[in-house]
Amino acid sequence: MDCVLIEALEVDTVIGVYDWERDIRQRLVLDLELATDIRPAATDDDIDKTLDYAAISERIAAYADEHDFALVETFAERLAATLREEFGIAWLALTVRKPGAVASARAVGVRITRGERP
Repeated sequence: MDCVLIEALEVDTVIGVYDWERDIRQRLVLDLELATDIRPAATDDDIDKTLDYAAISERIAAYADEHDFALVETFAERLAATLREEFGIAWLALTVRKPGAVASARAVGVRITRGERP
């Protein structure tokens, strides 16, 4: 199995359970591993035969801009489902961090895996 990586992607969104969080945008930091077979793309040097990390990153930024959730867990679960459906991703690992949410921690967050690993 090969993976396309997207690391430390920063997006701003409305996220949080407290009233004051519903009125501001906060930064989330995402790491993704996206299962794919890179051999067809590498053989032909053709981006259309692989997962386009630029297009996926743009979609994630748009998703964060379009939605607001109370929980990081909800953001992660629904984003994973969206990416798998729209980009035909069989398996992914997604880490979502919320920096500054706990004063004594660099970040808090969740890590999920979805789908069948090839």
